Amino acid sequence: MMDEKRMTAPYPSVGADEGRSLTKPGDSLSEYALNCKYSEAIENEWMKRLPSYIETVSMSELFDNVYKNKTPIIDGLLCPGMYLFVGAPKLGKSYLMAQIAYHVSTGMPLWGYPVRKGTVLYLALEDDYGRLQERMYRMFGTTENENLFFCISAKQMGNGLDDQLKRFIQEHPDTSLVIVDTLQKVREADGEKYSYASDYQIITRFKTFADLFDICFMVVHHTRKQRADDSFDMISGTNGLLGAADGAFLLQKDKRTSSVATLEVSGRDQQDQQLFLVRNEESLCWELDHVETELWKLPPEPLLEEIAKRITTDDPEWSGSPTELCSFLGVDMKANALTQKMNVNAGRLMQEYGIQYWNKRTHAGRQVGLRLVPRDDA
Repeated sequence: MMDEKRMTAPYPSVGADEGRSLTKPGDSLSEYALNCKYSEAIENEWMKRLPSYIETVSMSELFDNVYKNKTPIIDGLLCPGMYLFVGAPKLGKSYLMAQIAYHVSTGMPLWGYPVRKGTVLYLALEDDYGRLQERMYRMFGTTENENLFFCISAKQMGNGLDDQLKRFIQEHPDTSLVIVDTLQKVREADGEKYSYASDYQIITRFKTFADLFDICFMVVHHTRKQRADDSFDMISGTNGLLGAADGAFLLQKDKRTSSVATLEVSGRDQQDQQLFLVRNEESLCWELDHVETELWKLPPEPLLEEIAKRITTDDPEWSGSPTELCSFLGVDMKANALTQKMNVNAGRLMQEYGIQYWNKRTHAGRQVGLRLVPRDDA
């Protein structure tokens, strides 16, 4: 018998009861995006399918669901979403982009920050292949890398690039990062030159794409010459660019000839930081000198530690009712309170311990489960 399904939030979450879907039955958002022409037509189609009333989720229902967690690409630095990477021209942005691309494509830690390996597409639209070859050789030698792809010519977002990106993701489903260098190369010429609305729209296109496919976009852009009290106000263009983005990286030097720079990081899904970098004049790679703001870490959660003691390679899986979970973990909590706490901490359980938690309603009642996931599959 098929599982009963509750009607709650309009967007079903991972491991949660499915709600009213905006796609065809059986289609995920990614499948829907792949099968449709990505443009404003998708947004218009979604709007048509929305009900004529505001569909809501109560606070109680909010805690009854397990929502998909954004697993960082670079712990503490970069998550799936849309990020601007800004700095003055000829400051070394492309070298840092190449460095990030290489580390993500190989899974090698960057400045001590853990990295999750994935395919990377680097749209180096202001370069040629000869310059890229020389740059990558000087930075990393001739090591083979089948997960990092370069492109020096692409269409514009909303005018062909969307389809090109979808095709690449179809062929490389493990894609986790797309670097666009630079924004100006992929935005359509607009008579408004450029208004808040047009700035907001181009970034929203990238963000919508990133959210649909659970990947990260890093879009390179320039700063204006005028100084500002808030460094991020130096981003060239209107506030619509940063307003629509999930975060931004700002690379600055006191003197253009200096080998020392600061990298400011701000975003919705990570703590604001300021990193002090030094450029290695031989390899041209950026090296970390120190970090001004140390990452704040969540305090230990005894419940998750208790789960990690019981779900091991010798005993990798457990499932049962919420009441049985209380007994299994030996905790003195009401079953409903325990499952709500697990729903909130499911992402942390996966990220810190590699244990997947699921929660669903079946004909026999609410069922929950725990499964140790091999790190390669996490």
